[in-house]
Amino acid sequence: MLAPAGTPPRILLKIQSEVAAIVRSPEVESKMTAMGLEVVASTPAEFTDYIRQETAKFGPLVKKANIKPE
Repeated sequence: MLAPAGTPPRILLKIQSEVAAIVRSPEVESKMTAMGLEVVASTPAEFTDYIRQETAKFGPLVKKANIKPE
């Protein structure tokens, strides 16, 4: 889940804790798993690091293939 840039950290943490509680509930987690999804409830900082790593990994490929957002 993403939030607009500049969202106050306390708001991000509140959203993260509420969403984490929901996706970790047995009912939601089992439905997500049945759809082939992996439940990950990371902190905002962990998710930011993940996005940075993925951008570094796939950014050059996207540029080389001249992929543009639509």
